[in-house]
Amino acid sequence: MSEDDFKDSLFSYTTGSSQMEEENRVLRETLNELREELSRFRTPALMVAEVVDIMHPNAVISLPNGNKFFVNVSGTIKDLAHGDTVVVEQRNLTVVDKVNATKQFNVDKFVIMEKPEIRWSQIGGLQEQIQEIKEVVELPLKNPGLFRKVGIQPPKGILLHGPPGTGKTLLAKAVANSTKSTFIEIVGSELVQKFIGEGAKLVKEVFNLAREKAPAIIFIDEIDALAAKRVDMGTSGEREVQRTFMQLLAELDGFKPLSDVKIVGCTNRLDILDPAITRPGRLDRLIEVPIPNNDGLKEIFKIHTAAMNLDKRLNYVLLIKKMDGFSGAEVRAVCTEAGYFAIRDKRHTVCHDDFIQAIEKIKKDEEKNSGFEHMFG
Repeated sequence: MSEDDFKDSLFSYTTGSSQMEEENRVLRETLNELREELSRFRTPALMVAEVVDIMHPNAVISLPNGNKFFVNVSGTIKDLAHGDTVVVEQRNLTVVDKVNATKQFNVDKFVIMEKPEIRWSQIGGLQEQIQEIKEVVELPLKNPGLFRKVGIQPPKGILLHGPPGTGKTLLAKAVANSTKSTFIEIVGSELVQKFIGEGAKLVKEVFNLAREKAPAIIFIDEIDALAAKRVDMGTSGEREVQRTFMQLLAELDGFKPLSDVKIVGCTNRLDILDPAITRPGRLDRLIEVPIPNNDGLKEIFKIHTAAMNLDKRLNYVLLIKKMDGFSGAEVRAVCTEAGYFAIRDKRHTVCHDDFIQAIEKIKKDEEKNSGFEHMFG
């Protein structure tokens, strides 16, 4: 064998050996990954619980079903405190690790958080309410030093009350826009229905989120579902609602009046609210948002028809008269329906008859709804 042939053979052997070593390495890594995956499948799931009390070296935990247990705590866990979220073994419920509460309970998924674009000019017929909200919410956020100089503390929040569709949500969004605040909206009825067992924790996380996003406005819609007058009932659901309500009161009491977070509550049923929510130091500024009067209807109608292509022969006086008793939302619905009547007739101009038909349609819909509401009365 020549020297060149020997070198070629040696090179081929070395190359083949390197390839085999690389293949063996890949196979070993794949085998280890499969063993780890199989081990994960065989490992029993851990339960999530909440620490109720600490009795070193043990603890009292509460499971999601409400049962409480006196359990052991792993020696690797440091700084375990009341209220911590932990994972425990299923057999003996030994606490094995703490859970990051913000990751375990992502509050961003349960609230509507936005930067509203509603302006004061887009709200009609509520000049008195706008002025009061500016004094109570807007001014403390924009000029807190003024209150310090005078030596008074503005309310921590306000409660908007009145019939549906009168503009309560619009007012809250407009003040958030004027103060460049983050608008955080939660609905009291959804909080009660969807988060039984987690309501109090959600309330706490919402207020923490507001502090992080400050300046912020927390808007609690349908607050009567959460803050209705407390009654002595033994059902677990009622106890959970009261627990959530107590957490809300605790958060309100812990707030500083001049902080960059304001609370705006909203309800159609002021008569059923618990007095604890409206006492001084909480939502003590009550602002009624009523059905608009004749001048208010004119302003609202003008706002919603500003971008519409209207017939010059509209009888505004008659239309406003026929809409007497309508809320702002109903006036907007009339304008939308009138536009649809024009589209159906393949016209680009909305005429007087379109608005008359729209008003009659909205009135019929309201009569149907009111009849259904009182069917069991």
